[in-house]
Amino acid sequence: MNESLKTTLDVLAAARAEVAKVIIGQDQAVELALITILARQHALIEGVPGVAKTLLVRTLAHVLGADTGRIQFTPDLMPADITGTNIFNLQSNQFTLVRGPVFTTFLLADEINRAPAKTQAALLQAMQERLVTIDRETHPLDPDFTVFATQNPAESEGTYPLPEAQKDRFMFRIQMTCPERDHEITLARRLLGGDAPEAALARGAVQPVLTRGRLAELRAALDTVLVREELTAYIVDLVRATRTDESVFTGAGPRATQALLAGGRVRAALDGRDYVTPDDIRRLAVPVLAHRIMLRPEFEIEGLSIAEVLNRLLEQVAVPR
Repeated sequence: MNESLKTTLDVLAAARAEVAKVIIGQDQAVELALITILARQHALIEGVPGVAKTLLVRTLAHVLGADTGRIQFTPDLMPADITGTNIFNLQSNQFTLVRGPVFTTFLLADEINRAPAKTQAALLQAMQERLVTIDRETHPLDPDFTVFATQNPAESEGTYPLPEAQKDRFMFRIQMTCPERDHEITLARRLLGGDAPEAALARGAVQPVLTRGRLAELRAALDTVLVREELTAYIVDLVRATRTDESVFTGAGPRATQALLAGGRVRAALDGRDYVTPDDIRRLAVPVLAHRIMLRPEFEIEGLSIAEVLNRLLEQVAVPR
């Protein structure tokens, strides 16, 4: 293992330790969020209110030395409220660009399904190209620009389902559930003791492990993590299997393959390895593929779930030795 990768592993371990000071009982969500950032992708976070979706993003931004912005999506939100607009300045007799909240590093798109499709679509170019076009002029975003969009899966009134093109741009669908009993007791004790997670973040108990702009160095080191040829073929076969299953109406596209390849490398590094194993891919398969698949109506009526389909495909596709 080369020195740059060793340094990256040390930074990742330190980042997880700092985040754990604030986020309690959400180890998988923290892991998937870190993978999202280091793979230079975006994530959709689902969970009921109060499971620390917003706090997770704020904490990660602080620990990784990144700026963060937040947009509260509502039905009356307009695309210009996200990207910004040109306003005529009477004093200078020219238009001045007022930048929207999208000009940040980590963007929290809170309750993204509260806004209609035309507003959701304002993020498409930013997520894919890290560029924003305003009045025919294109502006670059931060190279580390990452969207964390949240939505409540239990609520449907007053919401607008995400279009398939939008969902496909999210590397993961991260599901944050209520913590286990022991973790919830720990959280309750901290609240009673005046040591709430939000307070710990506010008073500086969580230390940054990176300075601004150093994420690119970590990503460069992760490029050295080995992915065997047969493992690449396994990933492709797994994604292609979602397109041919009889219960699937729409399967996953090539972005899913890219997400599994990039995510597998980071997942291996989080375990302290410089090579990817089939288990890394299998652990990421459901978060990567679940939101990209649509079941046929007749199978949904019978109660079949996407998770059941993916677990079956994981058993059917031959794993390389």
